[in-house]
Amino acid sequence: MSDNKLVSKANALNEAAYTINLVAQRVIILAIIEARDQGVMSKVGGVHRIKASDYQKHFGCDKTTSYRSLKSACESLYESEFVWTDKDARGNTKVNHSRFVQRASYSEGGGYIEVMFGSDVIPLITRLSEKYTEYELKQIKDLSSIYALRIFEILMQWFSVRKTPKIKIEDLRARLGIEDHQYKTMGNFKKRVLDHAIREINDNTNITASYEQHKEGRNIVAFTFYIKVNKDKSQKKKIDGLLGTNAENGDLFTVKGLSDKQLGRIARNPQFIADYNHLVSSTSPAGQDTKVWELEMMNRLKKDASQFNRRPIQEYLDY
Repeated sequence: MSDNKLVSKANALNEAAYTINLVAQRVIILAIIEARDQGVMSKVGGVHRIKASDYQKHFGCDKTTSYRSLKSACESLYESEFVWTDKDARGNTKVNHSRFVQRASYSEGGGYIEVMFGSDVIPLITRLSEKYTEYELKQIKDLSSIYALRIFEILMQWFSVRKTPKIKIEDLRARLGIEDHQYKTMGNFKKRVLDHAIREINDNTNITASYEQHKEGRNIVAFTFYIKVNKDKSQKKKIDGLLGTNAENGDLFTVKGLSDKQLGRIARNPQFIADYNHLVSSTSPAGQDTKVWELEMMNRLKKDASQFNRRPIQEYLDY
């Protein structure tokens, strides 16, 4: 599978509301490409195989991590739903609740997973109308947060006019998969979601993005995003902030300055456990003993914090 392959999806799917992690979103993208390559324009039951070696190639991680990530994504994808809208026969807006896949499988020792899209997804990725979003796979290979990826897709939907319409804050949060208890204050939302995502897009793709906020009184109620094309800007490596060398982002994505006590709090955090329980086997000591889990995660955080990129590391101190 080439990095130049196009990812195409109907705008209805691009605008859908769902909560999903970065690896699962990447799997969906690879499966969309695989589905279109197979020409399954109406074959609902098509099975699409994603190899760990392909994931490794496109997203820059070692093969073992690739397979573990795919296995975790396989388990979470089956439970994931998305909410999307269309029109009924009378032109009324119809809200639909659907699942991405009707089956997800992984091969122990085979180095691959297989997904079978749900019946509602097939028309949204194959029988595309004039209303669809498209971009090259290589554009998103170095995006390391789910928020950056989702915002990038929003930008690509409106790429031809170089700006989005006003997007209400509640609609934006839904499209980014942000739950009610997360980033409650606007300052938190902007700093830890929007600003970081925009920096990551600007540093890792060939577009530059910015946003304008719209207020009613003192309250921010909507955002408009703007897009500029940088024709001479080559794809960069992952931003330094994820590795702890960028001072501006270091407070969010490194463990620098954190004590062992704070690292222990992070490792014990239920959200941290939910985000990274796929890193250890359920039969291993760390998978069976909470104290061993805590010590192992503390050591991993100190050794290489960049692998913990589901959300800003220090955010786990705020839960």
